[in-house]
Amino acid sequence: MTGTAQDESQRSIGRDAYSEFAERYAEAAITKPHNALYERPATMSLLGDVEGLRVLDAGCGPGICSERLARSGATVHAFDVTPKMVELARRRCASLPVDVMTGDLASPLDWLADQSFDKILCSLAFDYLEDLRPALKEFRRVARRGATLVFSMAHPMRDWMDVRTHGEGTYFATSRFGLYWSGFGEPKPYVQAYRRPLSSILNGLSDSGWRLDHVVEPQPLSEMQTIAESLHAELSQAPAFICVRARC
Repeated sequence: MTGTAQDESQRSIGRDAYSEFAERYAEAAITKPHNALYERPATMSLLGDVEGLRVLDAGCGPGICSERLARSGATVHAFDVTPKMVELARRRCASLPVDVMTGDLASPLDWLADQSFDKILCSLAFDYLEDLRPALKEFRRVARRGATLVFSMAHPMRDWMDVRTHGEGTYFATSRFGLYWSGFGEPKPYVQAYRRPLSSILNGLSDSGWRLDHVVEPQPLSEMQTIAESLHAELSQAPAFICVRARC
């Protein structure tokens, strides 16, 4: 499908950031330890078996998870706010039952029908939303009865403890920050995101009609120790991400 589910004049901080380095991200994220040996295994394990199910991959990026879901037997509808990511995801999933569109988590998902998905995945996309509740309510609308939602995002305490990201307010406030990311080549991309308290995440979930089922503060896979020893040690001591499963 080639339709566009948002006004192209509206730009998000996620779109602004990833438009600069989408191809570099798509190439690196397949094997980059933070993704391949840490966040992605933890998030996908929460999603569980998808064979024969309809799955929404919200904020799909270059389609790495969409491809995996489709190869595991799911029919996937994916969307991303960055047009280049949509192009990359379509290319990656061209021969698979994956439908990819341009869409913004900050806007109504009005091209998606009510109660149409068995499982919803949102991997590392919530960090670019100031308010999670509208997206969570839309996920609830398109979820079938008994559906599962799995999402991952920056760990709120990790962001608060890092002087580069906690901002000038209190822990209890949602604040915006920006960093130059390493690990994706030069020039280093400047990425803005939001940090927020844990209560904002969990209360937003319950206020939107979801029931918290399981929370994972992931630890790195053992394979990371041989290729990124210092990162393995760091992530073994404290988490960088939080992964959440909820049901309706």
